[in-house]
Amino acid sequence: MKAMAEIIDTILRSIMVSGVATLMASLWSIPLAYLFVFRNRGSVFIEAVIETLVGIPTVLLGLLLYILFSSSGLLGFLGLLYTPQAIIIGESILVTPLIISISYRSIRGIAHLYYEFALSIGANRVQRMRLIVSQSLPGVVAACITGFSRAIGELGIAMMIGGNIKGYTRVMTTAIALEVAKGNFEEAIILGIVLLLITIAISIAIKLISRVYVA
Repeated sequence: MKAMAEIIDTILRSIMVSGVATLMASLWSIPLAYLFVFRNRGSVFIEAVIETLVGIPTVLLGLLLYILFSSSGLLGFLGLLYTPQAIIIGESILVTPLIISISYRSIRGIAHLYYEFALSIGANRVQRMRLIVSQSLPGVVAACITGFSRAIGELGIAMMIGGNIKGYTRVMTTAIALEVAKGNFEEAIILGIVLLLITIAISIAIKLISRVYVA
């Protein structure tokens, strides 16, 4: 019973941490994606930079954040190392390029599709932007869901700056790694199944949103 309570606590913490991280990342990623599309300048350079950042090794990002948050680091005075807040910050940085990239491609496709139509019906600039924003929302939501999927499956950052502290910073991925190392495969399998089910649910949600988007 105690073990099951710990598993549930870990699952809920994982969802909370990754959810907050995705929400934070969305607050700046989505406006940036719209800005890049509407400015329509340096698109090739922007795409290249974003795509490069999407593939940044999580261990490298975790190391940089560890140095930044450590007691001798630039932000060491904040005491963020080995806290849930540190994981949230790390995951939000990690998924930012991903959300921008997917949102940017979705918004750009909608902009190309509806811009000429809006001009043909005499829409002004603000009306054209409102039309593009409303039509691109399903793609943007799908981008955020994909970001959450990436965040909740993250291990390197959670381990390096979270510390895998029981009842405090332990999330599903770090708990699975720990249980496997201890030989407790039953708990690791339970957590792995839950993580898999969440991933499947996210994939289904993206498919449903894509259907709405196509329709």
